[in-house]
Amino acid sequence: MRRMLFAAACLGAAAGLASCGAAERTAKGADAGAGPRVTAAGDVEAGRYLVRIGGCNDCHTPRYAMTNGAEPPESEWLKGSNEPHTGPWGVSYGKNLRLTTRRLTEDEWVRLMDEGTGLPPMPWPSVRAMSEADRRAIYRYIRQLPGDPEQQSPEPRPAGGPPPAAG
Repeated sequence: MRRMLFAAACLGAAAGLASCGAAERTAKGADAGAGPRVTAAGDVEAGRYLVRIGGCNDCHTPRYAMTNGAEPPESEWLKGSNEPHTGPWGVSYGKNLRLTTRRLTEDEWVRLMDEGTGLPPMPWPSVRAMSEADRRAIYRYIRQLPGDPEQQSPEPRPAGGPPPAAG
């Protein structure tokens, strides 16, 4: 009987601690109970991690994929690219995500990541599968990147148009 009471007390304490953690996550703005998400020391660190493992730089940062991530430095990440991605859709370019996050609120960014449609090679199914907390972490990471966001990437071109200029 004592063991059963002790076990019940332990389970109650564990449940109480777990609910405190959930309340703390909710108070910090994370979406409690929304499924898996990256945990890190903070949102910026989680966003940095997601950008790196998600391949965002491969398209949205010039020279990153070609140098296996050796270039450019992090201070230049996600400024968009003039490196063309060609396929049956035509030609597309990685957008300047720094400019995108400057024109959108965090809630608008989350909505865009949920409803977004656009040209390949953007992996929309993967982005839509992210938790809201992860989308917010990416937004917060991009917003804190230093320096001038520079200009927008070239506009996409439809299939059958002229080939992209070398450059």
